Amino acid sequence: MFYKEILSAIAIALTFIAFYPYLRGILQGTIKPHVFSWVIWGSTTFVVFLAQLKADGGVGAWPIGVSGAITILIAIAAYIKRADVAITKVDWLFFISALASLPLWYFTSNPAWAVVVLTIVDLLGFGPTVRKAYAQPYSESLPFFALFAARNSLVVMALESYSVATVLFPAAVASACVLLIGLILYRRRELAASKALKA
Repeated sequence: MFYKEILSAIAIALTFIAFYPYLRGILQGTIKPHVFSWVIWGSTTFVVFLAQLKADGGVGAWPIGVSGAITILIAIAAYIKRADVAITKVDWLFFISALASLPLWYFTSNPAWAVVVLTIVDLLGFGPTVRKAYAQPYSESLPFFALFAARNSLVVMALESYSVATVLFPAAVASACVLLIGLILYRRRELAASKALKA
């Protein structure tokens, strides 16, 4: 089991490595994240961390807990720096759905149900960021999402117990990061080709 602790430590290190330049970019104004995406991600990630602990995720859950805390810090920094603060009715729906997972978990006494709901909400939380990344593909950081895809893959490997409650969230987030990277690269190429045609 010692290798699980090493994988968890590497995943936590990747979390800090990914977040530091992203947070610095927000403070410098070069990265403008959608605030409500990060509020949703922070709340869902932290509750998933609690559910993973309840489902015996062990040391593999710790990177998710660290990530949840830092994600909330990112949301605060984005709000203070007035990044993308447009909040729609759909954004509120995602947030309320995230909060609704808590009574679901309480009444079923099964963390898996909470994780399923939170994973869906977290993936829907990508919506505002996907919309913004499509329109402004240079406003997001590719290395950040690449590190997060790698980090979540390590989280899955570091888990001490494998179940829907422990695996679903990190696996889904890793996949979403890879898809977002693909969208950003596609849009950057498309914009570059369009600019070349106009030149």
